[in-house]
Amino acid sequence: VGNAVKELKAGKVEFRVEKAGIVHSPVGKVSFGPEKLQENIQALLETIIKLKPAASKGIYIKSVSLSSTMGAGVRIDPLDIKSA
Repeated sequence: VGNAVKELKAGKVEFRVEKAGIVHSPVGKVSFGPEKLQENIQALLETIIKLKPAASKGIYIKSVSLSSTMGAGVRIDPLDIKSA
């Protein structure tokens, strides 16, 4: 239990992937500023790309949508996040 608490406080975030390849992960809270949210989104995308299976071919991240817990999704271009 102690290690789990330390990892969470250090910023460890788990994400889950559906069969269709959809990834669900929290990237922040309402209290975070835009810079912190962008930093978290970049870190998530970089982690997903780093964990890409070697056998995977073609475009790996086709689209990105952000939403609040129960809100409608807003589509963003993954290339805009990576270059910002």
